[in-house]
Parts: sequence; structure tokens; C-alpha cells
Amino acid sequence: MILDDIAKATAKRVAEEKKQISPQTIREMALSMPKGNFSFEKAVRDGDISFICEVKKASPSKGVIAQDFPYIKIAKEYEKAGASCISVLTEPDYFQGDKKYLKEISEHVKIPLIRKDFIIDEYMIYDAKVHGASCVLLICALLPENTIKQYLQICDALGISALVEAHDADEIDKAVSAGARMIGVNNRDLKTFTVDIGNSERLRKLVPEHILFVAESGIRTPEDIDRLRKANVNGVLIGETFMKSENKKEMLEQLRGEIG
Repeated sequence: MILDDIAKATAKRVAEEKKQISPQTIREMALSMPKGNFSFEKAVRDGDISFICEVKKASPSKGVIAQDFPYIKIAKEYEKAGASCISVLTEPDYFQGDKKYLKEISEHVKIPLIRKDFIIDEYMIYDAKVHGASCVLLICALLPENTIKQYLQICDALGISALVEAHDADEIDKAVSAGARMIGVNNRDLKTFTVDIGNSERLRKLVPEHILFVAESGIRTPEDIDRLRKANVNGVLIGETFMKSENKKEMLEQLRGEIG
């Protein structure tokens, strides 16, 4: 399964990073920074359905999405267009991401950023804070419940949010039990890469109302947004649709239903 391959590559990457900056040093760097105010959660909770727009060069399912990749310009366009938050891919082997994208984007926009990566080590959470993230992604398929609980405590100490990603009912139970305040449901089956927005509609019913709910993947049309809005989804994370759009403000307005 591709998730296992990505996890192995990530473990190797983190081991190399620890040789450059020790776990103790990265932890001290993160804790010495001003504590965050959970701005990502606040942005997702605010008002109508929130848009988390993704800065993504490539993916395993689609290959290279953007040959030309002016990531700072893209992030600024998202902010100007009215995005609530920005998702930044930092996984290098399968998504051609880089931590420098996160750091540099954080220096040019004011809206909250999530580090989109495959967190398998607490080192990556402290590192996310150092690189300007207001949120990290924790994937239920990769992490035991006790580890998710531990990582949520680290996030709380740093003042950053965690989007706990689930794919099915069992993983929803795990996320809720671990204490997630924000759950993301991936509509893409990572085994087959098929996409079904109905997955978010079905799983939303299993999540308590007070927990924020974000739908991820395969969201392309105003009709998709309308379905998710009716299902009481708080936010949507959209990558490919925005990355392929030349006019991101117009695309965002169209998805919101503000223009025909």
C-alpha cells in the first residue's frame, strides 16, 4: 500500500533531519516561540463553509500537477481570493513538497497554514511550528490512538491545531476517542485512488457536532460544495481544482456559489 511506502520514506527523511538538528534542539526552538492561538481551528469554525486551499506541485495519483510552481505567488493569490487557510505539501518523495515552501509562505501571508505531511514522529510537529505552521495533519491510518493523543498534547502545548484524518467509521471512532477537535475525512480511497464525496456525507453523521469537520479530496464543483454544506461540513480542503485554475479568486467565488 502506498501509505506504507510513504511512511518508510518519511522515517528515513526524519532520521536524516535529526542528524542536522537534534530532537532536543528542535523541541527547544519550537517551545521558545510565542505560543499559537489555534488560529487554524478558529478560521475553519468562522462563518460559512471554510476553504482550505492547497499549494501542491504533484501527487501519486495525478503525477505533476504544476510544472511551473511559484508557490509564494499561489499562496498570495489564495489569501487575496478569500481562502480561510492554506495547506502546504512538505512531503518530498511522492508529492514533490518541501519544508522551505511552508517557511517562505508563512512569511508572506497572514492566514493560517497547515503542514500537509505524513507525521510519524513528534519531531515533525515541533519542526512544523518552527517552519510557520498553525496546524499539522495526523493520519489515523498511520498512527495508534495513544500516539494521536500524545501528538495532540504536543500541539496544545505549542498552540497549534491538528487535523486528524480518517477514512472510515473505525478511524472516526479512533479520532474522536483520541480527543480530536477537528477531523478531516479523505474522500479518496488510498488503496484504489477512487473518490467518493459521499464518504464525507456518511461519516459526518458519526462525528459529534462540536467537533469541526473538514472534507478532503475530489471537490470540484459548486454542487459538491452545496452537498457538503447541507451535510454540515465546516470546511473543505481543495488542491488540484485550485492548482489547475488560472483565476483562483473566480474559482473560489464559483465554488461558493457567488457566480454562475
